[in-house]
Amino acid sequence: MIERYTLPEMGELWTDQYKFETWLQVEIAVCEAQAQLGRIPAEAVETIKEKADFEVARILEIEAEVRHDVIAFLTNVNEYVGDAGRYIHLGMTSSDVLDTALSLQIVASHRLILTHVENLIQAIRYKAQEHRDTVMIGRSHGIHAEPITFGFKLAGWLAEMQRHRERLRRIEDEIAVGQISGAVGTYANIDPEVEEITCQLLGLKPDTASTQVISRDVHAEFIMTLAGVGASLERFAVEIRNLQRTDVLEVEEFFAKGQKGSSAMPHKRNPIKSERLTGMARILRGNAIAALENVALWHERDISHSSVERVIFPDSCILTHFMLVEATKLIKNLLVYPENMQRNMNRYGGVVFSQRVLLTLVDKGVSREDAYQIVQSNAHQAWNTPSGNFQKLIEADPEVTAQLSAEEIAECFNPDYQLRNLPKVYQRLDI
Repeated sequence: MIERYTLPEMGELWTDQYKFETWLQVEIAVCEAQAQLGRIPAEAVETIKEKADFEVARILEIEAEVRHDVIAFLTNVNEYVGDAGRYIHLGMTSSDVLDTALSLQIVASHRLILTHVENLIQAIRYKAQEHRDTVMIGRSHGIHAEPITFGFKLAGWLAEMQRHRERLRRIEDEIAVGQISGAVGTYANIDPEVEEITCQLLGLKPDTASTQVISRDVHAEFIMTLAGVGASLERFAVEIRNLQRTDVLEVEEFFAKGQKGSSAMPHKRNPIKSERLTGMARILRGNAIAALENVALWHERDISHSSVERVIFPDSCILTHFMLVEATKLIKNLLVYPENMQRNMNRYGGVVFSQRVLLTLVDKGVSREDAYQIVQSNAHQAWNTPSGNFQKLIEADPEVTAQLSAEEIAECFNPDYQLRNLPKVYQRLDI
């Protein structure tokens, strides 16, 4: 991932330095397992643990000649270890190192992502608590529908992120898997006990039935879960973008002192963070497709997945982390304009209370068909008319006043009716 979107704490997990550190961690753990089982001398393992090291530049130099990254790595490590190096990688194949080490990177990334999911959850909850009673118009098809609160809108976002937190927790065990099973996964040249001990030392569990690689459905599930997180962040971002439109302006991204929105138009305050999140979500979805296509490998293994994973794993983890950090700041600093929400909701004289008038007339004995015609006629007369006022039209309609008192009509335009059950939702979410 380009530096622009790479934050240090996640970016570090996908550097060559960190990758080779996990490779070395796996190789040493295997040596320790072999020693526990009496297959190699314990003193050799101590020498390996004491001397084993590598240099990224040297590995890349060797790889340029041998065209094999694991061999290049082992060659460099043995330059540090010396004679005891002959016990490193015994009975193993490259994928034992690559896949098990990749799991360590994925697990570390997963933990960091889960931490920032929690941060976003708390940011949304706090903002929802702040705006529990901030009344605004709910929209369907982009058209004014009935009153809601901004806190209720945020409650939906909160519930969605809580579901993502549970999804991430559920896959934690699935991704924490290793394999030390040798060529084509048959343990022909390495004891299955070595795999068990090695995985225990690394905090992983052995793959149930690896071939020469861990089956890529495991990796696809992880990438798809990240894409799901991205899709939700995009949903939130698109909503903010819509609510920030000049003719709506109910919320707005924080605009810092000295920030500029346009090179040509000084008045511009653009929703750049939300737009950025929208674009990044597209990348995560594309990576999910690539991860699914990696599942179908030839026979016990091929390396068609390898080149793909060198891109999609760092990119997906780094992007998801960046998006979560960005979304958390966006929510925390979001500017909310309750006055504009009230102004928009009351356009055309409370036409959004049409259903309440309809149901009140039905309660008085008017047929639903007749009541609908009465209310719709008044609503459409007020709609898109500069001086249109639905409430005044209702108050002056003899077919309505024959059924409803002035107090009953006024009560139809009280948003408390639509909002009276929202506390039940807030209670479910601890808002």
